[in-house]
Amino acid sequence: MKILVFSDSHHSLSGMYQAIEAHAPQQVIHLGDMMSDAQEVACAYPQLPFCMVPGNCDGWVLEPAKKQIKLAGVSILLSHGHLWGVKKTYQVAYTDARACGAQILLFGHTHTPLCLQLEDGLWVMNPGMSRSTYGLIQIEEGNIDCAVLSQE
Repeated sequence: MKILVFSDSHHSLSGMYQAIEAHAPQQVIHLGDMMSDAQEVACAYPQLPFCMVPGNCDGWVLEPAKKQIKLAGVSILLSHGHLWGVKKTYQVAYTDARACGAQILLFGHTHTPLCLQLEDGLWVMNPGMSRSTYGLIQIEEGNIDCAVLSQE
């Protein structure tokens, strides 16, 4: 399964369209700060499932600020990151992910790309800003591969 991850689009949609066309994913995740951007892109790809959470710039919305989903048998915890205070430390987010048994932790908010696997196996990704970077997760037979890619 191929999953694209975007965050902090701030009304810049072209990078999302380009990445979707280049990778033909089976799932798209948007981590907030302009959920309306993700909704607009989702309308252009009605066959493609989108999962999204609101960010601190999304105002009052009904979507939960944190979600735990399962894709291809892998548990993924996602939130924009502001509620975890990721601009100061990642520890609250790490603790939350470990507490719920997530295998992948996704957040944005800092605008700084990050992709790493912790010693305990937890994958951590911040795709950065969608105008310049995005995340790609590939899950095949239980194996997880995560990367942050630059828009060209």
